[in-house]
Amino acid sequence: MDMNREQELVARARSGDRQALVELLEEVKHPVYNLAIRMLGSPADAEDAAQEILIRLVTNLDGFRGDSSFKTWVYRVAANHLLKTRQRPGEALFGSFEALAEYLDEGANDNRPTLDDALLLREAKLRCTSAMVLRLDREHRLAFILGEILELSSDDAAAASGISTEAFRKRLSRARSRMVDFTLQTCGLVNQAVPCRCAKQATHAASQGRLDRGQVAWAKLPVLPEGQETLVTELDRLQAAVIALRSHPQYAAPEALVQAIKQLVAPGREGLLA
Repeated sequence: MDMNREQELVARARSGDRQALVELLEEVKHPVYNLAIRMLGSPADAEDAAQEILIRLVTNLDGFRGDSSFKTWVYRVAANHLLKTRQRPGEALFGSFEALAEYLDEGANDNRPTLDDALLLREAKLRCTSAMVLRLDREHRLAFILGEILELSSDDAAAASGISTEAFRKRLSRARSRMVDFTLQTCGLVNQAVPCRCAKQATHAASQGRLDRGQVAWAKLPVLPEGQETLVTELDRLQAAVIALRSHPQYAAPEALVQAIKQLVAPGREGLLA
């Protein structure tokens, strides 16, 4: 959306134009959901958080001053909410990089015949890469997601994070370093010399009752057409690590979130639009 159109819709929405507000929310529903799902590590938790963020956007629309693009401001509102929200179960599943590495090492050394189930292998891969990102503390996780996964510019990501560009770059550099070090030591997608493979992890998780077709949360999510997975083909270590962690596609906001937008702007919705 170009800046002129954006400013026009914001002005109309502030004056009570419900259709303009719907257009704004439709424009940002996917970015909000994708930031939430990567920050919280759970599609269900991301859906709840995204609805809360949409409410904040509607009730605080007057807080958008036009100093940045509307989407950057949306990321700022979303980031502020996600940094402060209560810890979700997915964030606490493994308490540290070391605990996750120990679990992955167990899977890598599991000698059972590997599963021949593309859906479960994909689920295992998406769960694993999500768990890796979740091991960063929230501030560094946010920096890594904004700068490397969602590929915002340093200026936009810094504005979304509420810090200076220089501070953001330092934070992102630390997050990159931690993720590269970890993936090089544990992930076969990044370093073929290590024994970890997605099929082995899927087999190990299934043997422990952690993975079955009734528990698939990631692999069946709808994705945006431009958000298909990228294969790890680059040889550069940083690129390989980042591309592996970008293995999640850009997810489409769930239908429940679309319905929530309609409810947010419904006539008579108290506290939002009169």
